[in-house]
Amino acid sequence: MKLDQDIALAIRLADAAAAAIRPYFRTVAAERKDDATPVTLADRAAEEAMRRILTAEVPRDTVIGEEFGSTAGSSGRSWVLDPIDGTAGFLAGRPIFGTLIALMVEGFPVLGVIDQPITGERWIGALGMETTLNGKPVRTRLCRELSEATLATTGPHYFDDHDGGHFMGLAAKTDHKRMVMGGDCYNYAMLATGQLDVVCEAGLKIHDWAALVPVVEGAGGTMADWNGEPLHAGSDGHVIALGDPARLDDVVEALACAH
Repeated sequence: MKLDQDIALAIRLADAAAAAIRPYFRTVAAERKDDATPVTLADRAAEEAMRRILTAEVPRDTVIGEEFGSTAGSSGRSWVLDPIDGTAGFLAGRPIFGTLIALMVEGFPVLGVIDQPITGERWIGALGMETTLNGKPVRTRLCRELSEATLATTGPHYFDDHDGGHFMGLAAKTDHKRMVMGGDCYNYAMLATGQLDVVCEAGLKIHDWAALVPVVEGAGGTMADWNGEPLHAGSDGHVIALGDPARLDDVVEALACAH
């Protein structure tokens, strides 16, 4: 019953963020944060809208947001917010960004939402439940061989030289002529919907991946770090997602063997 209430709360958060974001789409300019990444008024307005709801409804829960940092709680539960994952795509007028909302309990994600406010697509995943897209269940697809896999990543420039070498080693073992660049969280949504097979990233923060885990796993896939270990609050930001969990060892081996 509690999870149902948490899902309902997450939906209200997504609705509030979407309402804050839509007026800025294809109209707003970017600023630069201290790390040189772009941020917009839409990012800040969406996170502020979600934080107001959480402060009113679950004041004992921790809130971790990309734009406004962490507000400590005492419940052992954390809401993790990324108001616009894919700000570069948002600024380019491309509707493949998303609002990410996660609930973590004792450091592990149990509920996740990927919301695309322009197309009206909303994926919801929760522990022990099937992932849905706009209320209808979705499933990942089987992948018989890694050589048949379609691989996606946000972009090569997000890897340093060392990680980039390992990524390209994995790419060489997939159907690399179909490799997808760009997409941020939308790649994981497409994987959960059976359109992609593997997503590989490095340097992610907790707000980048926490919401993705329940969505991917509730659709039949799996997410892990580059060693194949489950993701948790202490993970180092090296992330893989697979539509077919049977290919996990193949992906980890390919990443480890590359130099």
